[in-house]
Amino acid sequence: MNDKQTGELAWIDLTVGNAIEVKDFYQQVIGWQAEAVDMGEYNDYSMNHAETNEPVTGICHARGVNADLPASWLPYFLVADIELAAKQVVAQGGELLTEIKSMGGEDRYVVIKDPAGAACALYYKK
Repeated sequence: MNDKQTGELAWIDLTVGNAIEVKDFYQQVIGWQAEAVDMGEYNDYSMNHAETNEPVTGICHARGVNADLPASWLPYFLVADIELAAKQVVAQGGELLTEIKSMGGEDRYVVIKDPAGAACALYYKK
């Protein structure tokens, strides 16, 4: 993600109730290789490129920090200031679906809904 710029797609996750079965589906259909990500009492999955082993996407259980996320592919777009971006969402007629959350240390994100009802996440990388 270090080579990404503000406004670019930083990541995409799929949050579902049955992440184990769904990750198996994508392994067979697309060829991604699953790598378990320890979430404490369960694993989510980094789906890696079959040849480079670089992370491509995540498939997550709708549990823990993901319990309130919509069951769909969720793109994460980079922003320069997460607090300002969240304020602009509301000011421009959108909705915050989650509070601003931490990810992996100092990175932060918030899941939003735009005025048309489409969900995405805004992501700040420290």
